[in-house]
Amino acid sequence: MKNDVNGVALGVCIFFFVAVTVMGFLAARWRRAENALHLDEWGLGGRSFGTWVTWFLLGGDLYTAYTFVAVPAAIYGAGAAGFFAVPYTIITYPLVFLFLPRLWSVSHKHGYVTSSDFIRGRFGSKSLSVALALTGIVATMPYIALQLVGIQAVLDVMGVGGGDSTNWFVKDLPLLIAFGVLAAYTYSSGLRAPALIAFVKDALIYIVIAVAIIYIPYKLGGFDDIFDKAGAAYKVTNPATGKPRGSLVTGPQAQWAYATLAMGSAMALFLYPHSVTAVLSGKSRNTIRRNTTILPLYSLMLGLLAMLGFMALADGVGKGIKGYNAQLAIPQLFENMFPSWFAGVAFAAIAIGALVPAAIMSIAAANLFTRNIYKDLIRPNATPAEETRVSKLASLVVKVGALIFVLSMDKTVAINFQLLGGIWILQTMPAIVGGLFTRWLHRWALLAGWAAGMAYGTWKAYEQTSPTQSHFGGNSAKIPGIGELGYIGLTAFVLNVAVAVVLTLVLRAFKVAEGEDETATPDYTVEAGEEGVTADLPAPAGA
Repeated sequence: MKNDVNGVALGVCIFFFVAVTVMGFLAARWRRAENALHLDEWGLGGRSFGTWVTWFLLGGDLYTAYTFVAVPAAIYGAGAAGFFAVPYTIITYPLVFLFLPRLWSVSHKHGYVTSSDFIRGRFGSKSLSVALALTGIVATMPYIALQLVGIQAVLDVMGVGGGDSTNWFVKDLPLLIAFGVLAAYTYSSGLRAPALIAFVKDALIYIVIAVAIIYIPYKLGGFDDIFDKAGAAYKVTNPATGKPRGSLVTGPQAQWAYATLAMGSAMALFLYPHSVTAVLSGKSRNTIRRNTTILPLYSLMLGLLAMLGFMALADGVGKGIKGYNAQLAIPQLFENMFPSWFAGVAFAAIAIGALVPAAIMSIAAANLFTRNIYKDLIRPNATPAEETRVSKLASLVVKVGALIFVLSMDKTVAINFQLLGGIWILQTMPAIVGGLFTRWLHRWALLAGWAAGMAYGTWKAYEQTSPTQSHFGGNSAKIPGIGELGYIGLTAFVLNVAVAVVLTLVLRAFKVAEGEDETATPDYTVEAGEEGVTADLPAPAGA
C-alpha cells in the first residue's frame, strides 16, 4: 500500500468514473417502457436487448474487474496453472449453445425472471426452487465482494484511501463513495445502467490490453526476456511452502486438477444468477445463439490478459516484499510501465470493470429473493410494482453485505469463498440444465442430490489448507477411488447426479407423486413472436 498519490492517474480515473456515473443515471430513460414499475423492466431491461447490447452486457458480466486482476495475478503467483481460465472460457460456449436458447424460449413464454422460476414451473416444487434460489444468492455474494476487492486494489496502487491510516473511515472512504454511487444508479436504472456502461468498460479494457501487450514487452526487452526472467522467478523457493513458487509449464502431478477445474468452471459459469439475468434480457432466441458464437472473442482478450502475470514477474513487481499481495501486481505493473495519464485509463478500466458486474450480480440476487423467496413464501399476491420495489431494496442489501464482507475480512478469505461459490453453483446444474431437456428426474431426488453435492463440496473445501488458511484454502482434493487431485465441485457434481438418478428410480418404483409441469415441449424451441409464444410483458401494476 502506498502513501503518495498519483495525481494524474487519479484525475483520469475520476473523469471516467464520473462519466459512467452520469451514464448510469441517464440509463433509466434508455428504452424505458410505459410500465416501468415491473420487474421485467427494472430487472431484465424489458427483455429488449439485441445482439450487440447483449454481447457487451454478457462480456461486462462475465469478464469482471476480478478477472482483470486475478487471472494475471494467478499467473504471477503460481505460473501456468493460472491459465485454466483460458480453456474453461473456450469450453463453456459450445456447452451453453445447447441449453441457453432453450432456457430463453421457455422463460419468454412463461414470464420467468430467474432460473428458479423455471424450476418451480418445470417440477412443480417450491422446495427445490427455494433451495436453488438460496444457492444462487450465497454463491453471488462473495463474487460481488471480489469486484470491490478489484476497486480496492486500484485505489491502493494509486495511494488513495490506504497508507498507514488507522482510521477505517478515512482508509476506506474512496471505496465507500464508489459503493454509494453504484448502489444509487443501480437502484434508479436497474439492468439498463450496467448494459449502457458495459460499452465504455469493454472499450477501455480492449484498448488497455492492446497497448499493454505491445508497449510493455517493448519496454521489458521482448517476450524472450520476459519468459526467461519469469522462469527464473518461478524457481525461487517459496518460504511458506518450501517449494518453487511455480512453473512455466503445468507439471504432470497437477494436470488432472487443472483439467477438472477448467471443466467444472466451464459447466458452472452460465449457471450463476447474473449470467442467467443477462441471457434473459435478450430480445430473441437468435440473440442468445449469436452471442454464444461471438463471445469467444473475449477468450482471446483473456489469453492476452493472462500474459501480464509474466510481465509483472519480469518487471520485478513485489520482489523482496514480504507477504506481497499478488492482487496488486497488475495495477502496480501498469503504474510502473505506463505514463501516468494512461495508467489512469488502465485503472479506470479495472474500476469500471468492477461496477458493471457488481450491478448485474446485485440485480440478479435481488430478483431471486423477490421472485422465489418473498413472492413464493411471504407474499404470493404481490403486485408487479411491489415486486420491483422489493427487488430494488434487496439489491441494496446484497451490496451492503458484500461491502461488509470486503471491509471486515482478509482478501484471501474473500477469494476462497468465491471459489466455494463456484462449487455450490455447479450443484444447480442437474435441475436447471437437466430440466431443460428431460422431466425424468424426480423433484425430490433432485433436491436430495443437490443437498448431497452441497454438503460434500462444502466439507471437502473446508478441509483444504494453504500457507495462509487453515480452512477453505483451495478447491482441489483427492478424488475418491482415483487418488488424483481434482476439482471438488466436479466430484460433488458427480455425487449429486448419482444420488438424483438412484433416488429417482426408487421414488418411481414406489410411485411417489411428482409435481405438475406447467411447460410444454414446444415452449423450449420457439422464437419470440411465433405461434404459442406470449411476447408481451405481464399486465402492469393495478391492472
